[in-house]
Amino acid sequence: MTDLTVLGLETSCDETAAAVVRRAADGRVQVLSSVIASQIAEHAPYGGVVPEIAARAHVESIDAIAAQAIAEAGVTYADLTGVAATAGPGLVGGVMVGLSFGKAVALARGIPMIAVNHLEGHAVSARLAADLPYPFLLLLVSGGHCQLLAVEGIGQARRLGSTIDDAAGEAFDKIAKTLGLPYPGGPALEKLAQGGDPERFPLPRALLGRKDCDFSFSGLKTAAARIAETLTTEDERRDLAASVQTAIARQLAERSDRAMAAYAQAHHGFGLRFVVAGGVAANKAVRARLEETASARGFSFTAPPLAYCTDNAAMIALAGAERLALGEAHPMDAPARPRWPLDEAAALASPTHVPGRKGAKA
Repeated sequence: MTDLTVLGLETSCDETAAAVVRRAADGRVQVLSSVIASQIAEHAPYGGVVPEIAARAHVESIDAIAAQAIAEAGVTYADLTGVAATAGPGLVGGVMVGLSFGKAVALARGIPMIAVNHLEGHAVSARLAADLPYPFLLLLVSGGHCQLLAVEGIGQARRLGSTIDDAAGEAFDKIAKTLGLPYPGGPALEKLAQGGDPERFPLPRALLGRKDCDFSFSGLKTAAARIAETLTTEDERRDLAASVQTAIARQLAERSDRAMAAYAQAHHGFGLRFVVAGGVAANKAVRARLEETASARGFSFTAPPLAYCTDNAAMIALAGAERLALGEAHPMDAPARPRWPLDEAAALASPTHVPGRKGAKA
């Protein structure tokens, strides 16, 4: 096995990202470059991501962003072993841009192309900066996804729980919007919550009668929105933000604790590693609560550096490199997929959402 140098491309939502990652023969990882072009200014007037605007912005910037990543890595296209691009899930217009660009690079250079599941990118993101062996228990928590997975290896993820309605990051963003906070709402709500009283506003606790590891944030979102409409002072807004943050962190910790108990039993108490990835993992209060839960259960705790919590191309490059190391590559007709569960068998057998024409969602 030789060293692998992979260009990664990420365009599943509102960041156009490119990165070059080198995976050594012994499995060590080095991020040579990671470039992200944000579209926050374009979407801010609408309070959220507009798919058509996002897709057009990707088209306009993907070439320059990839060239910048190559230059900052100190390599050329001729030095690449392969190219990895997000093929889903995500906003399909944006996914098509990055995937098509990746296919073009692969064809032009005669190198393998790997169509990467965006969720698998998040699953391996902690390995970008830490020596993290498989298996591990993963909480993937972001604006579009909230699920617990037992990750046995690349391409081997078993779903233990998932949200039955909204993702945690979506709840953060939408509650922030009702509080009049700017987009993106999650970081703005975290900032507002500083110094607030997290006990001032009682908020509903979802699915208390169930013993599984599923999540639900819809009721919390609705209750917080109704309270927000009645607030008149900045102190009240700060207290509600703190209450929301604490309620979300509590639910994430409670379900993670259940999953840890089941995971520890299945693995006979060995290799107890807990990983948190995704944009919400950047929230310091959430991260601290989950770290306490892991410690109480005897699990190690790993989270990616903040730069790799949100969408980025380094995680896509690494996921591609790990599949390339296993001898995998994908054909040029690999499709862009708006829906693509990591555990497809569980998503089809026990869907958290009714599958539509685009396939199972979670």
